[in-house]
Amino acid sequence: MITREDLQNLKTEIVAELKSILSQDKPLEGTWLRSAQVRKMLSISPGTLQNLRIQGHLRFTKIGGCFFYSQRDIAAMLNQNGSKR
Repeated sequence: MITREDLQNLKTEIVAELKSILSQDKPLEGTWLRSAQVRKMLSISPGTLQNLRIQGHLRFTKIGGCFFYSQRDIAAMLNQNGSKR
């Protein structure tokens, strides 16, 4: 039989695990970033980010009026450009 105390303990464990995951400095794989986050991460202007989109260097998804970028795609772009040097 499951008691209220068992459920409370389970809840406490789940909350602790979620806090641990969310407090990690390293973003999770597959994280989607907004334009402002990408610009800050790469230290680029809005125009430069737009050029990366237009030229096909950085894939994106547009939902409503917001552009979203996969962190995995950003890393791939950076790795590809780094290997050309």
